[in-house]
Amino acid sequence: MVYVSLIILGLGTLLTGIFPSAIGFYTTTVIMSIGFHYLETLQNSLSLQWLDKQKAPAFLGKMIAAKSAASILAFILVWFLFEWLHIDYIWLYALGGSISIFIALYSWLHFPLFPQKVYQSKKLVLRKRYWLYYALQFMAGARRQIFVVFAGFLMVEKFGFSVGQISLLFLINATLNIFLAPRIGKLIGRIGERHALILEYLGLIAVFIGYALVENANIAVLLYIIDHLFFSMAIAQKTYFQKTANPADIASTAGVSFTINHIAAVVIPVLFGILWLQSPALVFYVGAVMAVVSLLLAFNIPASPRPGNETLIGKYGKNSAFEA
Repeated sequence: MVYVSLIILGLGTLLTGIFPSAIGFYTTTVIMSIGFHYLETLQNSLSLQWLDKQKAPAFLGKMIAAKSAASILAFILVWFLFEWLHIDYIWLYALGGSISIFIALYSWLHFPLFPQKVYQSKKLVLRKRYWLYYALQFMAGARRQIFVVFAGFLMVEKFGFSVGQISLLFLINATLNIFLAPRIGKLIGRIGERHALILEYLGLIAVFIGYALVENANIAVLLYIIDHLFFSMAIAQKTYFQKTANPADIASTAGVSFTINHIAAVVIPVLFGILWLQSPALVFYVGAVMAVVSLLLAFNIPASPRPGNETLIGKYGKNSAFEA
């Protein structure tokens, strides 16, 4: 299914340049989105199923570094083909999509199938004892929208950043991730999920307040880079769930948590967009309040999370669940 998802993602990308109309763009975007979201969900699920609990944080950090390296290569390839060889965008999309499809087919044919260690539940399972993980995922989705949408708005509207300057920021963030994400993963493995998430949310409170008050473009860039680096700390949410979950629930919960994460992605841009028109600073102050909520949730993570010890407050029995 992972390979199928990657093929769908590649197909949507390949077709994008061929249908340059509004309806064509909407259609290919939906195709890409289906492939991407299934791929991300399956990737998270398989990672937590296969990885040893002690080694998972460091390995997930390496995965983030690998993604960042791939994004840099893609940036360089697009820039070279578009600016130097003057390749039409139709062929750029076709090339990108074809590479994805080729990688999926090659991997499908040449890599061995990994045996399934634990049979995964095929039902949509919501367990009360995972409530803290669900809450952390919802808040993470809201936090991502503040960075992706409104931090970018701040750079463009307040400080007049060009497309090239924003692209350079993306490259800087990706480059730093290559070197720092594996180290952040190791740090999480050393200090534990509770302390890692507390550190992340304390940092986010400062970053969001900084966004609201900043008047210097250089300081804004520094805040933007720090904000992006904190995304690697989200590894702690995944490994916290891995340590507390019934192994048979991992696949189902990966889908549930991804959906919960995206609820905020639907609501936040609209509501905060209205708020932005009134006061951009207020958006980030509300974001800081949300980071405080996340911090309070992080304080509820035990120092040694495990099945039956998922939270400090609000405990439920190991078998407490309801299924949909």
